[in-house]
Amino acid sequence: MINIDSYSPRTYLNQEASPLYQIMLLPDPAALAVDFTAYETEPYSLLFLSPYQHVEWKNPLQAPILRILFHGDFYCIEYHKAEVACNGLLFNNIYLQPFVTLGKDTYPKIEQIVQEMKRELDDHSHFSDSVIKSYLQLILALSSKAKKQHGDLTSLDNHVQQHEGSLFQELLETHFAEEKAVNFYAERLNLNADTFSKKIKKQLGKLPSALIQERVILESKKLLHLTYLSVKEVALRLNFDDEHYFSRYFKKNVGVSPSEFRAQVGISIVASK
Repeated sequence: MINIDSYSPRTYLNQEASPLYQIMLLPDPAALAVDFTAYETEPYSLLFLSPYQHVEWKNPLQAPILRILFHGDFYCIEYHKAEVACNGLLFNNIYLQPFVTLGKDTYPKIEQIVQEMKRELDDHSHFSDSVIKSYLQLILALSSKAKKQHGDLTSLDNHVQQHEGSLFQELLETHFAEEKAVNFYAERLNLNADTFSKKIKKQLGKLPSALIQERVILESKKLLHLTYLSVKEVALRLNFDDEHYFSRYFKKNVGVSPSEFRAQVGISIVASK
């Protein structure tokens, strides 16, 4: 499933989360919040949203927004990650900003590719999945290249090598499943919780409590989409003793229950059995 649409700016205010991957073309600067973290984009940017990420627009936009929506099984991010370097760079990374600034030279090329995709989709008699996937792959590859070449990461990523932020990131990737308390990470860095939180907020742009929560939710989504584990098994994998508590935790942060998320997003064609 893939679709390309266009909306007036008002349509996007307090947009409901979608079960699809989304790429939005932003020709003008925008102030927005993704999963309650605030960002300001430069002109000629692309916004990348994973399934059930929440976006809220803080300022009116001056131009219509082109948007690509696609299901994970149409163009499987997980399968193609090595080829286009998009999984964890453009999508599905709690440490990086969710947009890339392309500039006035590259942005029109992307816009042209999207228009070509739309024409292909509108031509029902000669529609080709392979052509559409090639266009989508090109957009992802160009965006990944721009993000890596220009260091177009969030302001927090300019500081990611600062001592506490870098160590916390490593600790979180190792212990997020079993350790969800801020105090655990603060103690490992020999800091009190308040000082630790201030340092991480300054270096990584988010409070450690938010990053811990986002990492757990990201892993939850991956396990629900990329495995055949039951919801109870996913809860146990993430060290939730109570399946019902895990479901409440997930719904509070995502907006739908784990079973509803799986029903909408589906189990990937590359899921492990």
